[in-house]
Amino acid sequence: MQLNQASWPEVEAYLKKSKGIVIPIGSIEQHGPNGLLGTDAICPEVIAKEAGDEAGFLVGPTFNVGSAQHHLGFTGTVTLRPTTMIAALNDWIDSLHRHGFRRIFFINGHGGNITTIDAAFVESYAAWSLDGEACPYKLKQTSWWMFEEVAQVCKELFPEGDGSHATASEVAVTYYAYPDAVKKVDMSPKVAPEGRFTDAADYRKAFPDGRIGSDPSQATPEKGKRIVEVAKKALIREVEAFFAS
Repeated sequence: MQLNQASWPEVEAYLKKSKGIVIPIGSIEQHGPNGLLGTDAICPEVIAKEAGDEAGFLVGPTFNVGSAQHHLGFTGTVTLRPTTMIAALNDWIDSLHRHGFRRIFFINGHGGNITTIDAAFVESYAAWSLDGEACPYKLKQTSWWMFEEVAQVCKELFPEGDGSHATASEVAVTYYAYPDAVKKVDMSPKVAPEGRFTDAADYRKAFPDGRIGSDPSQATPEKGKRIVEVAKKALIREVEAFFAS
């Protein structure tokens, strides 16, 4: 149930039974010494794919470059300005609406995207309000780690050192998706400090290896598989309720 692996007649046939689609959305940014740059895109992508395969809903291509200016101090990070991201998201929404989709669910993998996605939704709805018409579609976003049962299993697997960036849990999910990419890296301190930052230079100064509060050396493919299994079921529940609304 992948949009980019379907033909247009297959998508037309799908729309006769469902008007809903799930879009993974993430970021390309540093995730510490052993985390993949695509972590924030890979996590929602693998969860959405497994959920879509099980429940039969269509999963669109991953919107994999997000708002990550504060990570630009680390090599390889790619980012969009918030205004660019808002415009691109509205083009995606308009394209899907034109073809008959009426429920568009974004499963997010990057905390820095949340406010920009919300702003894109406001702009999308505003066009209808300004025209005086009722908007025929509904939009929703949820970050995969926000499901209560996912938070519980992550806490169980990583009682210490999961952290808030380059987390053990997200790195584990990527290692499950790409076990050949597992990296063994010595990190000091073992658990990175917590704290705040302003811009990219301040981030790099405060957190030299990119981690915040985390010990991602705990990540394994097996732990990632368990997280995905729980997240997949939670996503199916939320998507089915949204599509039925």
